[in-house]
Parts: sequence; structure tokens; C-alpha cells
Amino acid sequence: MLKKALFGAVALLALVGHAQAEDLKEFRVGIIGGENEADRLRNYQCLGDKLKADFGFEKVSFFPAADYDGVIPGLLGGTLDYAELGASGFAKIYLADPKAVEPILTTVQTDGSTGYYSIMVARKDSGITKLEDLKGKKLGFADPDSTSGYLVPLVTLPESIGAPVKEFFGETGFGGGHENLVLEVLKGNFDAGTTFGSGVGEWKDGYTSGNLHKMVEKGVLDMNDLVEIWKSPLIPNGPVVIRSSMADDMKAKFKQFMLDLPKTDAACFSAIQGGDFTSFIEVNADFYKPIIDARKATIGG
Repeated sequence: MLKKALFGAVALLALVGHAQAEDLKEFRVGIIGGENEADRLRNYQCLGDKLKADFGFEKVSFFPAADYDGVIPGLLGGTLDYAELGASGFAKIYLADPKAVEPILTTVQTDGSTGYYSIMVARKDSGITKLEDLKGKKLGFADPDSTSGYLVPLVTLPESIGAPVKEFFGETGFGGGHENLVLEVLKGNFDAGTTFGSGVGEWKDGYTSGNLHKMVEKGVLDMNDLVEIWKSPLIPNGPVVIRSSMADDMKAKFKQFMLDLPKTDAACFSAIQGGDFTSFIEVNADFYKPIIDARKATIGG
């Protein structure tokens, strides 16, 4: 029932809003971990330039976190105005304080879906071709707060392997983010690892979006070196979240700015999202209720 609940709401969509007026001079952007800091800052620079031009901010500050958890204190404490999270990261915030942030948008894949997949990969030359080959081996997860890199495999893998994760695999560990996790698999430090991708498009491209795609685009990964061992059920795309205490007029203006971004600057939209998406679509916390419930039931807050 938990797995059904986890993925049954991928099609749920809705709206949001509320707060008093304020005059923002500085706009503070949290950027979750997953790839190296220089790449993240470079990808977000175009957004900073557009925010200053469109809103008249004196400063747009970026706070790249070392891992997924790094932006959460800032969002809970109201010291960040906007971030893009994975669904499990949002669930952690929601379970700590449901009024801290508002999820307002999520991305739409090129096939029209609002979800993506957890993808388990192994080295192609390892001889591992299916889950059964991994019994007693070492499995790497991306990050404790990653939806695709930890929560979803934890919930859904047992049905495929016929046992709890910790009983089936000889050892598990964390790779320190999605990009590093894949590199650790290639180095042989994990026999397989869980990362994410759209599941749409060509394998050689690392699909149309996701960590594998970003690594291929940067030239740090040749997909011919990997083999896909397992793919999860569809996971809700992570949310664009804003500080709940932000003024209503600013919330509305920022949401419209982001909704328009795929048309006003498609290259910038692609850069911050890490691949090919068609647009944003409006969501609220209900869209993530299955993930919130799964996180609460399996790994807590």
C-alpha cells in the first residue's frame, strides 16, 4: 500500500499563495548539492542576471550546499527565498515545519509527464546485468535526502529483490551526491549505485535530463561504460519552493517569472534544470503527500 500511495499522486496538480508586503533588495537562492559547486554556480548565473533585470534586486546571492541537506536549514529559518528541491528534501522540510516553504511549480518532461526515475547503474565490464547479480554486493546511494538516490530505492527495491535492502546487499553506503556516486561506481568502490534520469530519450545521452544527462553533457561520463540494472516506478518531479513569509505580490510575480522562463530564455531554463524539459506546471504540497508519507514511514523527518 505504501508503494501505491507513493506513486499514485504523480498526476495531482494545484495552486498556492499568502503573506504581507515587503521590499526585497537581495534575493537569496539555495542550490542543492549533487554536482560540483563551480558547475552549479555557472548554470544559475543566467537566472541571477534575469532576476536582477526583471525585479530590480540590488543583489542575487547564491548559496550552493555541499549536499542535499545543506539548503534545508536556510529554508526552515527563512534565510533563503527560493530553491529547487527533490521531493524527499521537500518532505523533510514539510515534516519539520509545513509552513516554512510553499511548493509552487514542478517541471514537465518532454513526454508530458511530471515524473522521473531512480536508475541503478553498474559498470558495463563488471558482468552485472540484473538485480540478482548484486546479492551480497556493495550498493551505493546518492544522498540520504535524495528521493531517487535513497528514499525510493529503499521503499521499492524490496519487492524486486524479495528482501529488505540491508539483507540482500552485503553492504550499502552513500556516494556524496549523484555525480560523485556515479564516479564511485566507475572507480569500482560500489558494485552498483542509484541515481536519476527522465527515462525518456536515448541511453547514450543519459536520457533527456537528470544526473546521467548532465554528466554526459559535461564530458565526464560515457554511457557505454555503464549498464542499467533497475528502474523505479515514476517519481514526482521535485518542486520549486519559495519562502512562505514572502509577500503575496512577490510570490505571484516570481511564479509568473518562472512559468515564463522556458519561453523567455529556453537556454537558461535548460541550464538550471539540467536537461530538456518543456515547461513548469503549478503544484502544491498535496502533489508530494505520497513522498511525505513514505519518508515519515521509512526514514522519519
